[in-house]
Amino acid sequence: MYINGMQRIRSIDFGRGLVMIIMALDHVRDMMHIDSQMQNPLDLSTTNVLLFFTRWVTHLCAPTFVFLSGVSAWLSLKRKKDQREARLFILKRGIWLIILELTLVNFGFWWDIQCRTLITEVIAAIGFGFVLLAILYDIHPKILIALGLVIVFGHDIMTNMSNSGFVFSLLFKPGAFPMGTGRIFIVGYPFIPWLGIMLCGFGCGHLFFRPGYWRKRLLLIMGLSALTLFILLRFINLYGDPAPWSVQKNATYTILSFLNVNKYPPSLLFTLVMLGIQFIILSIAEERKGVWMDRVSVYGKTPLFYFLVHFYLIHILMFLMLFCQGFHFQDLSFGPGQMGRPKGVPSGLGLGGIYLVWIGVVLVMYPLCRWYGRYKMTHKDNLWLKYL
Repeated sequence: MYINGMQRIRSIDFGRGLVMIIMALDHVRDMMHIDSQMQNPLDLSTTNVLLFFTRWVTHLCAPTFVFLSGVSAWLSLKRKKDQREARLFILKRGIWLIILELTLVNFGFWWDIQCRTLITEVIAAIGFGFVLLAILYDIHPKILIALGLVIVFGHDIMTNMSNSGFVFSLLFKPGAFPMGTGRIFIVGYPFIPWLGIMLCGFGCGHLFFRPGYWRKRLLLIMGLSALTLFILLRFINLYGDPAPWSVQKNATYTILSFLNVNKYPPSLLFTLVMLGIQFIILSIAEERKGVWMDRVSVYGKTPLFYFLVHFYLIHILMFLMLFCQGFHFQDLSFGPGQMGRPKGVPSGLGLGGIYLVWIGVVLVMYPLCRWYGRYKMTHKDNLWLKYL
């Protein structure tokens, strides 16, 4: 991420790149794990420790994307001299992301040419946040971060309300709504809870103008403070997450219960623990150099390109897996909520196979992201590249 023509902020590229790598693990597991159609990896009555953490660690991704999108929006607006042009760019980018979510991203997820399932997830939530930021830009960042904190700390109250209408769901709570015969619209990422995280990122944007050593210290303090508050509130067990933790069959599973916080929508405790971890990762990445840092950052410099391409790549690999397991095209199931896996018939890979495929996907994406990053740098006059 460049600021005022200076070098990119390495910690942002690294932090975003790291969660891009982790994100691929979740999507490989979701599409190719043998139990993904029948088992919730966070259900303590059926999961195991490795499967639990395979899913839990990927919770880092969405809040990191959203928070850093807010930071990037602030840096982008401050970088441009023409503020009207900057706000228009953020607005158009937000609208473009929403359209992209409902078209290319949805097809990459479902592969259903009849488009019988539409879902709003993290890309649409970021798009909505950009639209709001373009409108609210004149408001002082301190007020916006205060509003973001009010949403993060208070939206659990709204989530507990019984209202189940479409608009309420789109703004506050996940839900599924029929769209005529055989079609469904799923609200996966309600806009307001994720807007709170983006506003916090936008309000923190100015911190990344400070020297690296100063950011390193502040990010560490923010991370430790968020994790401390998470532990205190989670231990009290009264507010911050719809599912209180409880003593389980042994100490290990009791710890899993303590960590098992709600993502849909992101509860206060979910936000605290995930952003707390990410702040510490960003702090560690400040002023560090090395080959590993550089290679992880390659993914972070082309996040939307990576997101789109890796979705299609994983889905193609899923079909190849099914055909290798003896299934035929007529066995594939497409329809509301179906990604192509045969219904009612065991298919997929064990967790070891999932990790191997994940590593392969990440390795394949590296040269593609490196090529695209260089292409963007050498074709800055191409306006479309700014949107991808």
